[in-house]
Amino acid sequence: MADPATYRPPTGTIPEAPGVYRFHDARDRVIYVGKAVNLRGRLNSYFADLAGLHPRTQQMVTSATRVDWVTVASEVEALQLEYTWIKEHDPRFNVRYRDDKSYPYLAVTLHEEYPRLQVMRGEKKPGVRYFGPYSHAWAIRETLDLLLRVFPARTCSAGVFRRMRQIGRPCLLGDIGKCAAPCVGRVDAAAHRKVVDDFVDFMAGRTQGLQRRLEREMHAASDALEFERAARLRDDLAALRRALAKQAVVLPDGTDADVVAFADDPLQAAVQVFHVRGGRVRGQRGWAVEKTEDLSTGDLVHHFCSQVYGGGSGEGDVPRELLVPELPGDAAALADWLSAHRGSRVRLRVPQRGPKRDLMETVARNAGQVLAQYKLRRVGDLAARGQALDELAEALGMDSAPLRIECVDVSQLHGTDVVASLVVFEDGAPRKSDYRTFAIRGDRGVDDLAALGEVVRRRFARADAAPADTSADPLADASAGGGGPAPGGRPRRFAYPPQLFVVDGGQPQVNAVAAALAGRGVSDLTVVGLAKRMEELWLPGESFPVILPRQSAGLFLLQHIRDQAHDVAIRFHRKRRSRRMTESALDEVAGLGEARRKALLRHFGSLQRVSAADVAEIMEVPGIGRRTAEAVIAALRPGEPATPAPVAPAAPAGPAAQRDAADAQRPTAPLGR
Repeated sequence: MADPATYRPPTGTIPEAPGVYRFHDARDRVIYVGKAVNLRGRLNSYFADLAGLHPRTQQMVTSATRVDWVTVASEVEALQLEYTWIKEHDPRFNVRYRDDKSYPYLAVTLHEEYPRLQVMRGEKKPGVRYFGPYSHAWAIRETLDLLLRVFPARTCSAGVFRRMRQIGRPCLLGDIGKCAAPCVGRVDAAAHRKVVDDFVDFMAGRTQGLQRRLEREMHAASDALEFERAARLRDDLAALRRALAKQAVVLPDGTDADVVAFADDPLQAAVQVFHVRGGRVRGQRGWAVEKTEDLSTGDLVHHFCSQVYGGGSGEGDVPRELLVPELPGDAAALADWLSAHRGSRVRLRVPQRGPKRDLMETVARNAGQVLAQYKLRRVGDLAARGQALDELAEALGMDSAPLRIECVDVSQLHGTDVVASLVVFEDGAPRKSDYRTFAIRGDRGVDDLAALGEVVRRRFARADAAPADTSADPLADASAGGGGPAPGGRPRRFAYPPQLFVVDGGQPQVNAVAAALAGRGVSDLTVVGLAKRMEELWLPGESFPVILPRQSAGLFLLQHIRDQAHDVAIRFHRKRRSRRMTESALDEVAGLGEARRKALLRHFGSLQRVSAADVAEIMEVPGIGRRTAEAVIAALRPGEPATPAPVAPAAPAGPAAQRDAADAQRPTAPLGR
């Protein structure tokens, strides 16, 4: 591991000009390429204190042994040189938008005498018009099967085409009317190309004219009593409309654009792109990448545009408009560079309102799902989970793999509504039946460390009476107490402790949990904290964290467990906060239990209407007498005397009157529980 100070350029030798720089390793391989408007300012940031750098940036600068640069005249030139060097050197520390699979396109070989419609993957070829990409090849074939009724173009390979021409007989598609059979001369090259041109126009979004033409031809055939031809045109029109129905209109103004959205955390990022042509979604793609430094959304947009669109040429690759969540700092230069690749003006925009903003939110939701799937991909099967558990045991110095892992997280809002969650994973998989939530007692002013201590005490109080030795069978019944068997002989869920206890936090949180465990007499348990900023692992009493590799299956598992605990805590916190905001004032009314509170709110519809009601109106709620109604008003309108209910004429004592009399004889109870 190299010290960056050993190869740092001398002060003042780095120019204050736009340019592109490269970091090289000990074998002189290029490991990172970047561009900057000010080379001196950008490169000096890499030689700052290592502790303040992003984990991947730390790894990069300590793997490098030298750095060089090239100055250019403008940002556009810097973009082009950066793209060229990334393609040439393929640096391992650059953000690389690579698919985990090859996306299929619907391709039209316009350069051939008899163009062919086919599914194509891989590198794009000149003279071929591409539509897509599609998620699956079957989606293309399904679309083609519908459209070949209307556009009977050739789909066979060159070998099949030559063979059919030699034997003078068309294939099955020619016999059933899904190919114009140019191989046997049913149509000449010009007529076949006209069919292909109509197909290209349809796929490019120019559909209205084609539908109107088919309708005119259908009515003309019907008027001429050519009913069979009219029926075929009717069926063709229906097939055309079914194909259009599969491509919903998302932008009514016929926009040609790519809609790009990101979801990221400090170490990973996912991007989704919807290709919209003629207002319809024609294709979709997605990537998940490792972040090499602390990148903003604008930085991610820059890397995405320069890599995904840099190698293309023509209208099929670079869209007319790019809708992005945030403009990068070099937006103007990036737009000029993309315009040069497209051959016409390209606009970068951030949608603010309307259908484009709604579509952006949809794409962002898809990006979030891609990121979640990416993080879970390596903990989804049994072999990967076993590898993750083994990696954790080795990294944390455990004697065996942690078969049961519990994780705790605290959620609060400025010291109010303090709650905690406890999630349980067994064999690397979630055991949701064992998930628990905790409402922290006396939550006002309670900090996270005190809350963690209370959770530990309450959780391990259940296992105090469990047998000391459960190594033979960790699921064996405990003998008695909170850890003993439940009725029927079934072991209680918390009858045995976990092997690994995870805390969402750093060194202070880990030390607080370790102290609480020591207070309970629990000593045979590994405690670790997962800090969010750099995803490092902290052990109690240690001055330095444990750093797992970025692609470690164990780290992915811990991140998933931590995220689960965080989600459960947030949901419980929101539920508690919502309940407090709606019912907190009624909680202090003596004699008003949960059922009466719900009945009261159901009757009036809101707490505000309850506050505006008088005693008589509150007494209309079943189960609420005079004294309770007066207590409700006193709680909601303190300092204001309750408006007495009108005195009704004497009548035979009924159930309500008997209840009021009992309330009057009952001693006055202080408000509150």
